[in-house]
Amino acid sequence: MAFSSKNISSASSHVQVIPEQTSKVGKQNLSDINSLLPNNKNGNINESIGVSAPLKHVTYPCEHPSFNNDDIHIDHAKKLEVVKHILIRVGDDDPFEGLAMIDTVQRLGIDYYFQDEIEQILQRQSIVFSNHGDRHNDLQEVALRFRLLRQQGYYVSPDVFNNFRNKEGKFKQNISGDINGLMSLYEASQLSIGGEDVLDEAGDFSVNLLSEYATHLADYDLAGLVKHLLLHPYRKSLSSARNFFHGNFQGNEYVWILDLKELANMDFKLVQSLHQKEIVQISKWWKELGLAKKLEFARDQPLKWYMWSMACFTDPSLSWQRIELTKPISFIYIIDDIFDTYGALDVLTLFTEAINRWDLGGIEQLPECMKICFKALNDITNEISNKVYKEHGYNPVHSLRKAWGSLCNAFLTEAKWFASGHLPKAEEYLKNGIVSSGVHVGLVHIFFLLGHGITSETVRLIDSNPPIVSSVATILRLWDDLGSAKDENQYGNDGSYIHYYMMEHQDVTAEDAQKHAMDKISDAWKRLNQECLSPNPFSASFTRASLNTARMVPLMYSYDDNQRLPRLEEYIKSLLFDNLPTQGVY
Repeated sequence: MAFSSKNISSASSHVQVIPEQTSKVGKQNLSDINSLLPNNKNGNINESIGVSAPLKHVTYPCEHPSFNNDDIHIDHAKKLEVVKHILIRVGDDDPFEGLAMIDTVQRLGIDYYFQDEIEQILQRQSIVFSNHGDRHNDLQEVALRFRLLRQQGYYVSPDVFNNFRNKEGKFKQNISGDINGLMSLYEASQLSIGGEDVLDEAGDFSVNLLSEYATHLADYDLAGLVKHLLLHPYRKSLSSARNFFHGNFQGNEYVWILDLKELANMDFKLVQSLHQKEIVQISKWWKELGLAKKLEFARDQPLKWYMWSMACFTDPSLSWQRIELTKPISFIYIIDDIFDTYGALDVLTLFTEAINRWDLGGIEQLPECMKICFKALNDITNEISNKVYKEHGYNPVHSLRKAWGSLCNAFLTEAKWFASGHLPKAEEYLKNGIVSSGVHVGLVHIFFLLGHGITSETVRLIDSNPPIVSSVATILRLWDDLGSAKDENQYGNDGSYIHYYMMEHQDVTAEDAQKHAMDKISDAWKRLNQECLSPNPFSASFTRASLNTARMVPLMYSYDDNQRLPRLEEYIKSLLFDNLPTQGVY
């Protein structure tokens, strides 16, 4: 049970969508860009986020058939400067429109170019808010400012919504007709942390009204937008220019929209070309490694594994990091398969002991497949450690080996449970499952590949599976376990939080157990939101990668009746290929 396993679907903290097998998944038609934006009323993180240089400085692969590579780089650089100047001017002239433009840039997934400008605008808004509070009576503006500041790491009190509540503490009915305000309120509620009842109530209040609007609105496009928002709130979804501008572009309320669209489209082509080149390199590495032939029982899914890396490292400048991260992710899957579908308990114990000792000399008694796996794992661990040392001046080999040992220990614990017939308590299973999810291994590698803020303290923290890691792992583990059918072609032993919870609580129904798991996922998101606020011991780039890992989970676990991943397929098609090559996904 690693970064992979059963089948899942999409969820948020208020829309209780129980993961199930879904066969009809498609992109939402978001034809009017302004329906995603706040209405135009008038015509501090200590660690800096790594700002990407213009794409001209990145090496690109094969040329896209629709553009000349040199021309698009020049046009891209020019348009980037234009948009930067517009963002600075808008942020100075109209605080609300500045927020709207930041929101658009982030939803387009091109915010890595504008981190300095975004931070300057939001820092000013934070200072004004700290000194005077938010006295605005426009729900849309208050909720948008709240969300953007929290996304940037600033703590903002949910008391800013008191103006929209009555004496009994309930949200006033006079805002029930403000669809834009309700959508903004719902998005803001996704940034809640533990103990914030106001935001929980805001989520319930807005989702109930928006669900009604989604069903009864005469405006088909607006109804579709509301449905999409409820299923895919920004905080818990991956951004994409292709999805944001899907359909015919009609919006022109903000004069800068067309400039953003042009920049996003150029950026999309360049980044798509870069990702395609990286996939070629990953495929070449995987083929030369030869594990697909040597370990026939294990999965052969390099494209799927790369999608994790692409989601975690969105900045185009992090190309070598994406390639290197895909390698340990592949071994999380492979070792998972060894424990789930191959090997008796005594052999698995020897394998785990060898990993913990990291002793290649003591593996002679292991089966050939385990020898091959361990030797290859040792090679990539040393290669990555050497690259990190050359790039960042720190050798992480001890931390990486320790993480692999912890993962195998967790896998072995599960194997012992199944072999003995022992039924763990649900929370005992989950505690171990957080480690066996493989998330810690992945995020440890991400931390060192980024190389930001490596100190003795942060190394100690990352080695200890800190809350920012364990919260993501909890989300993945529970999403995985909410699936009802077996993952792909695995027929080995597997466990489920739902199963153990129902065994422990004989009086609960399956629906009750599923709701309990969904509530735990919501709580894990609140912990993750808390960890993303300043002060934060980890860099903003690592925080972003952790958040993106959690966002990627629903795409990886939405299996349909045919044990396929329609949401992941659609995501790959929208970002990488017109015709999806299923080889490497299944």
